[in-house]
Amino acid sequence: MPLSPLALDFRSGVPIYTQIVEQIQDRVWSGLLRPGDQLPTVRQLASELRVNFNTVARAYRILDEAGLISTQQGRGTYILEQPDPGASAALRQATLAGLTHRWLTDLAQLGYSPADATAEAARQIEDWKSGATPSEPEESRSNRS
Repeated sequence: MPLSPLALDFRSGVPIYTQIVEQIQDRVWSGLLRPGDQLPTVRQLASELRVNFNTVARAYRILDEAGLISTQQGRGTYILEQPDPGASAALRQATLAGLTHRWLTDLAQLGYSPADATAEAARQIEDWKSGATPSEPEESRSNRS
């Protein structure tokens, strides 16, 4: 199965190699990429994404070290079976850290304080703990009524 185009955000503050890792890992966990599927070569993907070869090589190295892919000289790069729980946990933690970093970077750029972020996150986490999905902002709900 060919790798569908990755959506990179060059202004997000999240390193490009991290975005590549997260998107490939998300596609494996969602079943869009399955064990045995071949990924583009480092050079092919770098060319498609218009990024430096070393950026893609770094992303592939991280995925390889996590046991998600295997690069075989002369044959290509393939998705492996689901990674062992330790590798999977490390990848999930890296994803959480990346998402949190992106969120906090966006908030800082918009002028919010750490206290603002903490209060809003705490409110939504409490909703989530009670079984509700994280809630929409109050004005979004009232604008639809």
